[in-house]
Amino acid sequence: MKITDVDLMISAVRRSQYPTDDSPEFMLVGRSNVGKSSFINTLVNRKNMARISSRPGKTQTLNFYLVNDDFYLVDVPGYGYASVDKKTQEKFGKMIEEYLEKRDQLKRVFMLIDFRIKPTEDDRLMYNFLKYYNIPVTIIATKVDKVGGSKKASNKKSILNALDLVMGDDLILFSSATKLGREEVLNKIDEILNTKVESNNASYDDMDDLI
Repeated sequence: MKITDVDLMISAVRRSQYPTDDSPEFMLVGRSNVGKSSFINTLVNRKNMARISSRPGKTQTLNFYLVNDDFYLVDVPGYGYASVDKKTQEKFGKMIEEYLEKRDQLKRVFMLIDFRIKPTEDDRLMYNFLKYYNIPVTIIATKVDKVGGSKKASNKKSILNALDLVMGDDLILFSSATKLGREEVLNKIDEILNTKVESNNASYDDMDDLI
């Protein structure tokens, strides 16, 4: 997939503000400071599309980035950062839950985890939360370039053991510095988009049979 165009179209805090064009959506979730902004910028090949802040917890809305006029990347507030007060954390949680409840356009979640450390309890809770809604998940292990070769296998095993991925979910090693994993993520999106097209064509064929 070649990224030719990307724009931040909507920053929403409630369902009434979501896009209405029915384009497929891919949600990005992860702990504050896990590298979501860098992930977005690397994926769309833009330096400052998503602003990288030294202050974790800056994202406070659901940000819908329209890519190639074809699909949305949906960046949501990070979780697990102690400096964000409890009331704000609850607001973020309700905002994300409202999105997950009835969003048919959501095709997959990319859940970012820092490859350097073992998944936290917050990471495990988030993964189980997504599974409660039966949403397909791809784990994106960020900052892989900061881990030595001898530790890569054990760190990967640690993530898989901690989260116990269900069938259909997968793990992609990613680095914004080296762009490792970028093409794999784009191929994953492309595969899902093409599956949607094939499904629509099959529906049309079925309709022809009924006429």
